[in-house]
Amino acid sequence: MLALYTDRLKLRSLRDSDWEHFYALHSDPDINLYVRSPEPEDVIRNKFIQRADTWFYGSGEWLTLVIETVNTGQFVGLTGLYCQSIEEQRAEVGYLLAKQSHGKGYATESLKAVIDWACLSFNVHKFIAHCAKDNKASARVLEKCGFQLEGLLRQHVKIGDHWIDDCAYGLLSDERQR
Repeated sequence: MLALYTDRLKLRSLRDSDWEHFYALHSDPDINLYVRSPEPEDVIRNKFIQRADTWFYGSGEWLTLVIETVNTGQFVGLTGLYCQSIEEQRAEVGYLLAKQSHGKGYATESLKAVIDWACLSFNVHKFIAHCAKDNKASARVLEKCGFQLEGLLRQHVKIGDHWIDDCAYGLLSDERQR
């Protein structure tokens, strides 16, 4: 079981007991405003089962890590990594935080830990991330981690009946913030 630590946070592998938190995050319309349309519980359950299975780099699945506070074990959110290409040493990162965890620097802190771990463990050369153009908070997290805006994908994501512009961010491993 994987566990990464920062000064304030523990990032650990997803467990069966995390279902309620996973479901709450994925079904909250405010948290998912810029991410996805509401999904039925069975779709969310299938995602949970896939991500709770044994993961390995290049498996074609997302590594999903639970973010908790070190001191109290309070649930903060989820972060993760997806290997896009082993040959091109490229991985995608993402995060989803509970409302009570917004604005505390947890997303930035946890993302830096995932990036450092992936560089050391898998020699990732480039990280990519996407966020909706209007999701200023997520863009700020990426920028604080050293990501640069590489492009705007116009009307790239459909959420409900609305097409959303998607910002593509990139970070080279030697540019990461420590």
